Amino acid sequence: MRLTFPLIAAMALPASSTAHPHVFVEAQVTVVFAGDGAVGVKLDWFYDDFFSLLVTTDLGIDMDGDLILTAAEQSLLDSQIATWPPDYGGDLEVSQAGEVLPLAQKQNHSMTYAEGLFHEAHLRPVPQIADPDAPLQIRVFDPTFYTAYDLRPDVLIEGRPDCTVEIIPADIDAAYALAESLLDGRDPNTVGPDDYFPEIGDAFADTIVVTCAGPL
Repeated sequence: MRLTFPLIAAMALPASSTAHPHVFVEAQVTVVFAGDGAVGVKLDWFYDDFFSLLVTTDLGIDMDGDLILTAAEQSLLDSQIATWPPDYGGDLEVSQAGEVLPLAQKQNHSMTYAEGLFHEAHLRPVPQIADPDAPLQIRVFDPTFYTAYDLRPDVLIEGRPDCTVEIIPADIDAAYALAESLLDGRDPNTVGPDDYFPEIGDAFADTIVVTCAGPL
């Protein structure tokens, strides 16, 4: 997840949040098979109450605390999230047999606010399938591990009845050991929000494997 709001980019985190990672997001993954053969991955990101509070504070929205955005507040929110930074890849990787597939620009991007929490959603089309007979592997991760994504276990499939899903959990102990080795023995849990952290967020990511009975 990218941090584009001024306050969030330089936010003062409470003591309990100084350990790496610093932001926690629940991720719902839906694999979408369209009738014309197109394939896409829909991501729903659910932010926690602390991060949601930072967003509202930074943008100056919902200042009356009624947990409802006015049309002007929603427009401001949309304008802040509509354009991703050029170097932001969307924290999504789709691959087949070790080959990372190119992803198209996001579609149907939205951010809603309900009961004090933000929910961001978008679709990333996968325009080039490398092998129609190979399973899809999907990982949601921030390369810098600033943000940790917790996959919801009910990965969804839309548009096909012949596909199954397996989730291969990440080896978290091995990931932290790798981080410690790359930090010259420093405990990764002591790395602050402005300190260097190796781009090994993929080591902390669960892998979703989608296998279909027929060609993709």
